[in-house]
Amino acid sequence: MKKLIFLTVALFASGVMFGQFHIGPQIGFTSSKLTTNQNDIKTSFKSNFVFGAFARIGEKLYVQPEINWLTQGGIWKDKVTNEEVEMTYKTIQIPVSVGYKLIDMKVVNVRVFGGVAANIATDKKMKINDITQPLEDADWSNMVWQYQVGAGVDVLMFALDIKYMGGLNNLYKGDVQYDGKTLSTKSNLFMVTLGWKIF
Repeated sequence: MKKLIFLTVALFASGVMFGQFHIGPQIGFTSSKLTTNQNDIKTSFKSNFVFGAFARIGEKLYVQPEINWLTQGGIWKDKVTNEEVEMTYKTIQIPVSVGYKLIDMKVVNVRVFGGVAANIATDKKMKINDITQPLEDADWSNMVWQYQVGAGVDVLMFALDIKYMGGLNNLYKGDVQYDGKTLSTKSNLFMVTLGWKIF
């Protein structure tokens, strides 16, 4: 985590130094899902909003660090018992991506990008049969890593990004056996953001 913060600060400083730098706020929409390795658990998407800020360093080839506040999670439903569990993760997310402008004109450009994101949990809850309870730190991770791939379009000072983020490490770190297998789960989501380059 310290290395990621150091890298972001270093990129920020180099961007300011060489004049190829943009920064601004962004808002958006997410649809997240907690996938599992259990066939008897049906997983559904959970939708939420995201807000944050981004910086972009470089021109044709660029680096884009961000900081976002969002809620991830998902809904599990046991196919046998029909019991439904809703899990909610409020996180501070720090993505860093490397992008390339496929079409680069004055007014509009089209980009593709990929990278990684660190997610730091600020609140973790689960709701079973309409009863909400906190998730135990001993069983549920406070740090989740994801890879990200996506595409974006810039029109004047506005930046529209669409990305998919897939889980790299298991969210659940307990040792619960379910149908003869150890339960594991990863957080995956789709995100659409609209940014405003104020500088």
